Amino acid sequence: MAGLNSMKNIGKELERKLTAVGVDSPEALKELGAKHAFFKLKGVFPQVCLVHLYALEGAVQDMEFNSLPEDKKRELKEFSDFLKR
Repeated sequence: MAGLNSMKNIGKELERKLTAVGVDSPEALKELGAKHAFFKLKGVFPQVCLVHLYALEGAVQDMEFNSLPEDKKRELKEFSDFLKR
């Protein structure tokens, strides 16, 4: 079975953090979704930022995070901003 770092945008450090919050496979990340995974990360690693959320969404969508459509980036930014409140 492929590890999380086999997905686009997921390096060793993000893989380590995801595993620490119980997201231990590409299938688990896809099932949970980027927003929920980010929410879990934020609870344990408060320093994660919007770029991490973009990276997660890109991994789920199998695309480089900087290729996400602008409307998706806007939606993710609103979600990230909401969590800061």
